[in-house]
Amino acid sequence: MTTKVEQKERTHESILESAARLVREKGIGGASVADVMKGAGLTVGGFYAHFRSKEALVDAVLRTTAERLRESLFFEVDDKPEEARIELVLKRYLSAKHRDEYEKGCPFPSVMSEVGTTAECYRGVVAEEISNMAAGLEEHLPTGGALPRKQAALALVALMVGGLGMARALRGTRLSDDVLAACRVVGARAFRG
Repeated sequence: MTTKVEQKERTHESILESAARLVREKGIGGASVADVMKGAGLTVGGFYAHFRSKEALVDAVLRTTAERLRESLFFEVDDKPEEARIELVLKRYLSAKHRDEYEKGCPFPSVMSEVGTTAECYRGVVAEEISNMAAGLEEHLPTGGALPRKQAALALVALMVGGLGMARALRGTRLSDDVLAACRVVGARAFRG
């Protein structure tokens, strides 16, 4: 690979990282191209050499962050007994660390209300990535549950994203910790025999 190509890839990744941080912190509307480029240490003029629009950038951010999230949530889960897998995923996602490091964590709690109201153009990518997350959960659900596996997995995603969003909104209060704990318990109990 040539130095020029490597530099372009590093710059592209830097733009994605800056945008991901801003989308998580400020939402889609709060992540302007100018702020993204400033966060990457670049000028606005270079943006279009990497992305055709802000929409293409946010689309890439949502896909990339969701993929990385799934990798971390399901890392070595198959090494655990079947009955402990979902509990491990819940502990990883619904943790104080994930809540507090929101600039590195799941973007969905930060963007869901925007996608439902003012940023409908991202509905397709969010639906796809939520489906991918549910499919990953479905693979790790214990057998013999009361609900069909797909329905149970979607319910878990809703519990996780909603619980994390609420805990982030309440950050700094005891109630925030209680929300995380309650969601972990409810999610885990739903799949115990």
